[in-house]
Amino acid sequence: MSNEGPVLVVGGTGMLGGKVVSALQANGKKVRALVRPGSDAAGLQRADVEVVRGDMLDPESLLRGMEGADAVITTAAGYTRHSKGDTADIDITGNANLADAAARAGVRRFVLTSILTCDQTPGVPHFWHKRLAEDRLEDQHVPFVALRPGAFLDQVARFGGDPFVKRRLTWFGSDQVPMTFVLTSDLAGYLAAAVDADVAPGTRIDIGWDRPVSMHEIADISGRLLGERISVRSIPAGLLRAAGKVLGPAVPLTRDMSAMIDWFQTGKYVADTTRQQEVFGPPPTAEDAVARFLTGLGHTLRK
Repeated sequence: MSNEGPVLVVGGTGMLGGKVVSALQANGKKVRALVRPGSDAAGLQRADVEVVRGDMLDPESLLRGMEGADAVITTAAGYTRHSKGDTADIDITGNANLADAAARAGVRRFVLTSILTCDQTPGVPHFWHKRLAEDRLEDQHVPFVALRPGAFLDQVARFGGDPFVKRRLTWFGSDQVPMTFVLTSDLAGYLAAAVDADVAPGTRIDIGWDRPVSMHEIADISGRLLGERISVRSIPAGLLRAAGKVLGPAVPLTRDMSAMIDWFQTGKYVADTTRQQEVFGPPPTAEDAVARFLTGLGHTLRK
């Protein structure tokens, strides 16, 4: 049973975090958001979200943010560099600080946005950092649930704008290798639901669709739904790998992304959605998810 305290969302100004806030409110939850000093919180305040200023690298501010909170959901990720101040320190030190603060605050549940196969990929830095975050929560005896989603189709497919206007998707590596994808809005709903899900502390749950699909299959599904031919431009994975070697440690993000793409090419980036179905219900089909992606971009589907 949950108490009457708010759910603290860390990363609430981001794309995923904002959707988590909305999903929590739709579930009748009071929401508090931890927002870095200087970040724009006007949208959250208009949505009747309690805003507390703090930083994942400032442990005392995390304790203040968690005071009286029933649960914590974190969607923060430094590797994305989506916001000013995003660094790998957030993924390492920041996540450790969050776990330590949650242990001290005694929150009822901590929901971590992890990454699919993070426990298999020490060579992919931002994947492995999620594994370390899970371990820190466990070591600190924090009652946590970690959701491990696949790749965000509605983010990775939109580099450079709406690909369906140009009728061409862009992908690094082979477009024939099946892998797990998710939609941001779906994951947000699962994260919000995980606050009260009937699961044991320390539960890890893979999140995906009814099956893995390749980017070539996504192009085929999109084409059938739109009644048009959608192609895929495949950029050799070796190009990004070479760039990472040339740029070296000065641009760690490039090397990180190269390692991630190499992992995708192994065919092992695949979710076991058995637990997802048990806790959250049947996963979306690939066709349903792609259809919602297309309509979200404003496209009209064939009848």
